[in-house]
Amino acid sequence: MITPAAIIAVASSTALVILGLALILAVWRVVAGPTLPDRILALDMLTGIAIGFIAVIAVKTRFSLYIDIAISLGLVGFLATVAFARFVLSRGNIKSKPSASAANGNTQKRAGGKKR
Repeated sequence: MITPAAIIAVASSTALVILGLALILAVWRVVAGPTLPDRILALDMLTGIAIGFIAVIAVKTRFSLYIDIAISLGLVGFLATVAFARFVLSRGNIKSKPSASAANGNTQKRAGGKKR
């Protein structure tokens, strides 16, 4: 008969293999890109994978302090993702130089003859 310890050992080993594959794919996405939001999303995924690794190790070793570490990493990862998102949004708000016609005060008339 299969013991609960054997089930936990097989399940945790399987989970570690799956998390390892996910880690490799997420690192590839960070390196390959192609855009900055893709890389930020991959870094967030790496945080989630690290939390998964810590949780599996906590179950496997039966050391509950690892769960507290995983929770702390989740909070820090969330804050980092929010900071990266704000950075990406601030990059999009860079104002361009005004055009030459706007700088000279030239305004176009609408069809009704009213100025803008």
